[in-house]
Amino acid sequence: MNWIQCLSNAVHYIEEHLTDDIGIDEISSRAYASSSHFQLIFHVVMGMTVGEYIRNRRLSLAAQDLLQPNSRIADVAARYRYDTQESFSKAFTRFHGVPPSKARRGKVKLFHPLSIHVTVQGGFDMSRKLIDEFYWSDIEGQKGENRTDAEKYKRIAGWAAKARRQNPDVFDALTEWVMDDSQWSDEKLAENEQILMQGVFARFKEQNARLRAYLSELEPSGVVNAAVFKALDRFDDELSGAAYDERLREVVARVFADFSAMRERGVRERIAGNKTGPAGVNGVDFFGYINYLKECDAGVQWALFMPDMVERQQKGFKVDSFEYKKMPAMRFVGREGDDLADMEVRKELFRVLEAMGEYQSGFDYDVLFMHHYGKCVDVGPWHGFWGRFMKADTPVPEGFVHFDFVPDDTDTPYLTFRPQFAFAKFSGDMDAMHKREGYDVDAMYDVTRNIILGQGVTIPYPERYWTAEVFPDGCGQYSTAYMFSAEL
Repeated sequence: MNWIQCLSNAVHYIEEHLTDDIGIDEISSRAYASSSHFQLIFHVVMGMTVGEYIRNRRLSLAAQDLLQPNSRIADVAARYRYDTQESFSKAFTRFHGVPPSKARRGKVKLFHPLSIHVTVQGGFDMSRKLIDEFYWSDIEGQKGENRTDAEKYKRIAGWAAKARRQNPDVFDALTEWVMDDSQWSDEKLAENEQILMQGVFARFKEQNARLRAYLSELEPSGVVNAAVFKALDRFDDELSGAAYDERLREVVARVFADFSAMRERGVRERIAGNKTGPAGVNGVDFFGYINYLKECDAGVQWALFMPDMVERQQKGFKVDSFEYKKMPAMRFVGREGDDLADMEVRKELFRVLEAMGEYQSGFDYDVLFMHHYGKCVDVGPWHGFWGRFMKADTPVPEGFVHFDFVPDDTDTPYLTFRPQFAFAKFSGDMDAMHKREGYDVDAMYDVTRNIILGQGVTIPYPERYWTAEVFPDGCGQYSTAYMFSAEL
């Protein structure tokens, strides 16, 4: 039997069982293929996943049922295999743009059964190809493998590390596509809705659901980093249109309710944002909805692979302690300058601060405080200041500078930071702790940052991003601790 007939049989089976519980194994058996191979072929040929097709058909038929006299929303929801009326209403509203209670002829979408007609034309359309550029997980292909839970989790973490390397560039390409006016003519709008809402947003939700279920099976064995579930929650909220950034909520809700709003370039600008680069740290004029999805995707990946990376990065040294701190308002007082490379000049600076004993904050370490004046690393250069964290409103000696750390600085008209941070202490070989080769900055910086990322804690980049190298035994000795800004 050829593959066209196999897929046709599978589609026919789906159509006959849309009101039943059907699984991918049952459907793929009609195509005489493994579930993973069938899903790949289905997506390539049909332009959507099996799950998307089933969901679209069920919601289309559900709308037709609701148009019938005396129909009840609860009955229709149950008929099309929704666990609750609430989950059905949310899915229905996302698909049709109106809630079930307002379903009217001419106000709902019709999604007809797919059929296969083979034609050969000029290659893939670039916009649809974007969907396949994402590094999607292959959880279905892993089920049934004779592996320990630890081995299964390690394989998922390996997928996450590869996705982290590949997906950022695809999100940037997606941003570029959304802002390409030539791709948003009226005749392309319906196809673009399928690409963005079903091919990208819905497929990420489907992947998240599979990840959540698979990781929940592994969780009792203790191998799963619990932070991944928090990351999945945040990602799913964004994918459902509940924008984290209040500045985007209105426009995102508008697009989810009526995709034709994407005709407006101003709307697409807020959905797309700007390209932020593979590391997500490039300076941008506007951070849009797709940028947040890019962050959420990275958050899931970090939670999966970062804990193992942190262990591997500790070569010749170890993390003795790690904690998050919320301090009262503080003021950093210090100075930057090439002359501070001279140890005697540096020690004199700290003698001045030591003499101001009545202004000690309780966090009285010599530190090298570093930031980019609230700018992205590709815009603002690195600045390093030797000094100490003192009490708020500490008088500033002549020739010194200061930066205020304010718990709530939303109304502050000048650059401030927040006194919230991770604090890591290290021990071991000093050269290893300060090694730069193989690290983004150096070993202590990387390990501290990666613990934060692996725990799902937000680093307030770029506006309130700062770090500090800490010298518990004074600036004349090696630093053995690190402070790293965090949103707590």
